[in-house]
Amino acid sequence: MRQLEELLPISRLNELAALESNYQNAKPFPHIVIDHFLEPDVLAELMKDFPGPQDHAWLKYRAPAEKDKLQSTSELSMPPSIQAMISAFNSSTFVKFLEQLTGIEGIIPDPHLYGGGMHQTLPGGHLGMHIDYNFHNKWKLDRRLNVLLYLNDAWDDSWGGHLELWEGDRKELKVVREKIAPIANRVVIFNTNEVSWHGHPEPLKCPSDRTRKSLALYYYTNGRPEEEKGESHNTVFLTRPGDKAYGRSWKQHIKDWIPPALVRALGGHQ
Repeated sequence: MRQLEELLPISRLNELAALESNYQNAKPFPHIVIDHFLEPDVLAELMKDFPGPQDHAWLKYRAPAEKDKLQSTSELSMPPSIQAMISAFNSSTFVKFLEQLTGIEGIIPDPHLYGGGMHQTLPGGHLGMHIDYNFHNKWKLDRRLNVLLYLNDAWDDSWGGHLELWEGDRKELKVVREKIAPIANRVVIFNTNEVSWHGHPEPLKCPSDRTRKSLALYYYTNGRPEEEKGESHNTVFLTRPGDKAYGRSWKQHIKDWIPPALVRALGGHQ
């Protein structure tokens, strides 16, 4: 298994951390897009080992806002290369980099991969625009950061799957600020708060033998800035202007009234 210094671009992390002003002042909310993040041989191994959609590892979401999305959080179902990469993202070296880049102190990684881990979306699938759950009831921690690593080689722009970042509030989405193609070796880091509206809402138009693949890591702190505090909630979905409203299953209605710790048992998005 590769060592930490082989997995992470150690020599680049200080250089990237120096972009803290760019990150913190980005619109519509703090974020950064980093291309060519991993060494080519590390990336190639991850893409080769990433399980196909028929693998036993996957849980399939069926809610209209999360159409044909697959997720796996089980370490035992992950290839060794994926396990090692996730451990690297949860390492103190990477967490210190995140603290320098984002200005958020006391970041806590999640070895349980609650809602994170391996993600895969099938052709025709999508993930509606949303803000993430903001508080972990079991751990009593505030969710603060998302880190996404895309693993889609030779991704054609016409296939869609772009991560959209929108300006908006709990009532409506107002304007899209950025559309980020899910190309291989691209890392996206962004704050998780009450205005971090994101998703890939356009149905995937990739060929039937292709999927949208990523690793997702989430990070927490014990408390959050006073201006970000509010009532705890689960994932909140909104449709874009002009889009048809998502149908709501009974599970989605229940999600509005239960703590995040119970959502996973119901198969809901986190």
